[in-house]
Amino acid sequence: MEREGLGEAVVGRCMSSYVDQGSTESHRYYLSRRTAMEMLRDRGFSVPASDLALTLPEFRVIHGPIVDYDRLRFSVTHRSDPSKRIMVIFRGHGVVKVNDVRSIASQIVNKDSLTGLILILQNQMTNPAQKALDLLPFKVEIFQITDLLVNITKHVLKPKHRILTDEEKQKLLKKHSIQETQLPRMSRKDAIARYYGLERGQVVKVTYSSEITKSHITYRCVW
Repeated sequence: MEREGLGEAVVGRCMSSYVDQGSTESHRYYLSRRTAMEMLRDRGFSVPASDLALTLPEFRVIHGPIVDYDRLRFSVTHRSDPSKRIMVIFRGHGVVKVNDVRSIASQIVNKDSLTGLILILQNQMTNPAQKALDLLPFKVEIFQITDLLVNITKHVLKPKHRILTDEEKQKLLKKHSIQETQLPRMSRKDAIARYYGLERGQVVKVTYSSEITKSHITYRCVW
């Protein structure tokens, strides 16, 4: 935008610059942290409503323009089984190496009570670092920060997914006189399987809805 005055052009600010004065990095941390909380809530963990409702401006007031990723970590316990506790840890731009894994492990308090760890990375991880993670006494899940910028379960085109209980799974197999290996498959690397932290053998009820097909239900077994 330009306006002329006193014989010279004055260049004004682009309109888009008024939308968001914060850094792109802090925005990415905010989005990924919120999605991680929604993901754990959908897995049955207790996540404070105030944390889920935190706005981007409020996040920036708390964490400032340059986010200290160590301050973003949080842990939650399962609503129906308090013995289950998961911790979420963020990492910066550097490649994650063995020493980083050792540093992460040293910062975890009460390792014996931890049943899961989620690492949210901005870079890759070396093979030795991955092997070091495999030695930890709890399940470790790794997400790139770009995986969590959007909650995939909220997409309008995504069908509804519901994880069956063991009892519901057995009833389904008995009803149709089939084995779980005869069900359509879902890879553990599937985005939905990773979102819900599904394990091999779990069955997901998938409900498709559209104006053309109305409602269609299928079941998929994780492998």
